[in-house]
Amino acid sequence: MPHLRSRRRLALAVPVVLSLTASLGFLPAAASAAPQAETSAQAVDAPNLAYVVNTKLDRRTIEAVKKAVPAAGGTVVTTYEKIGVIVVHSSNPDFGKEIRKVRGVQSAGATRTTPLTAAGSTDEGSAQFLSKEQAAKVESASAATPDSEPLEADQWDLRAIGADKAAKINPGSSKVTVAVIDTGVDDTHPDLAPNFSASQSANCVGGVADTSEGAWRPYTADDYHGTHVAGEIAAARNGIGVAGVAPGVKVSGIKVSDPDNGLFYPESVVCAFVFAADHGVEITNNSYYVDPWLYNCMDDPDQRAIVDAVNRAQLYAQHKGLLNLASAGNSNHDLDSDAIVDDSSPDDSTPVERTIDPHECFDVPTQLPGVVTVSATGVQNLKSYYSTYGKGVIDVAAPGGDRLYQIPDTPSKNGRILSTMPNGQYAFLQGTSMASPHAAGVAALLKSTHPKATSAQLQALLKAQADATACPESYDQDGNGTQDAVCKGGKHVNGFYGYGIVNALRAVK
Repeated sequence: MPHLRSRRRLALAVPVVLSLTASLGFLPAAASAAPQAETSAQAVDAPNLAYVVNTKLDRRTIEAVKKAVPAAGGTVVTTYEKIGVIVVHSSNPDFGKEIRKVRGVQSAGATRTTPLTAAGSTDEGSAQFLSKEQAAKVESASAATPDSEPLEADQWDLRAIGADKAAKINPGSSKVTVAVIDTGVDDTHPDLAPNFSASQSANCVGGVADTSEGAWRPYTADDYHGTHVAGEIAAARNGIGVAGVAPGVKVSGIKVSDPDNGLFYPESVVCAFVFAADHGVEITNNSYYVDPWLYNCMDDPDQRAIVDAVNRAQLYAQHKGLLNLASAGNSNHDLDSDAIVDDSSPDDSTPVERTIDPHECFDVPTQLPGVVTVSATGVQNLKSYYSTYGKGVIDVAAPGGDRLYQIPDTPSKNGRILSTMPNGQYAFLQGTSMASPHAAGVAALLKSTHPKATSAQLQALLKAQADATACPESYDQDGNGTQDAVCKGGKHVNGFYGYGIVNALRAVK
């Protein structure tokens, strides 16, 4: 499986945030950000490595840099003029060095460390499918609650944030769409089909959006992550299976995972943010980290270019009114600490252990400015044992599941999150990958209630409606006498829960 939110998320240091924001702050309101696709032959030619080349935003500079690409041994795949990002393929090992010398190039670097072949996530552990026998037991228990979906008795997470009660007041507006940037969404699932928006879905793998019928669907049933996430957000209350946090809103799928290795490469994610922004999406959910680096350090030219390119795209989306949410990661790391050992990067070749400062090396897109970072909780409203945290990094918390220490009194006694899977199935998963879509669903309810809210206002509302949750007196989950994580901060804002655990019922009142 890809790195779907087993990754973490960082908070950009102030100087970096300011410099990156400044580079995009003057984007003109007009003009389209739609990419100019080059000839298909060029894209298919697949030289060794993919690069992002980030330029000044004036058209003359962009055209000049594009002309310099072939001279440096590269081939332009696509150009996002509105944000000054050019996707390039090149077999020249010195392409990055050469193109960075070109006038108007602000950063450039390889987006992978291994050759292209003919994107990451944050679920923790394998899926546990619901058997027919279990489903029958759950359906029997659900039947005792009026207006309940057949499998809702196992959805402790909905009750934990008042989503079951919120649905009776306002299930969300069909004018609001949450885009799931992920491994694809199976829109044929009976719980997703009623709320799926095909016109806002695409396959962005490689950096160019493919909107042909079904391009957004997962490659195989093993690429289930995006379908599970989509169900948590907007599974319909239609008398089938489960319910989502916002069962009345629309959900779309933007596939960014590579078909060969499941990784989420920068050029695919850049395409996804721009596509979502240009197709009327209001909210994006990002339960992954951009490969191949878990943390992108600004003193490395390749990693800096990745941060720059993805940040330009997500800021473009923000300027168009989108709220972007991302999962915090599943390493139980303190992102406000002085040092973190990263032994998983690069994940597309041979990882090399390194110690990084999370204030200078960033999880993308999680730690980018304006992105809402979400930590995970279990049924007892405690931080899940795996969830990454950090004062000043976590914005809000939401149910992500905890199979070890927080077991609910439900028919299946399963502490993880039950949701949709490809081919009409249902399964339990846990991770901050599951927490982020719960927060995205609540954000969708807020957008439904406050349709004119800007992305900044929506983020403020999301923090304001959250239930403030204080640091626990002790966090010795395994009972061995040692604290498994240290929560810093007060009741209203702290490193475990940010501004608190999201509350769907408060969001619609």
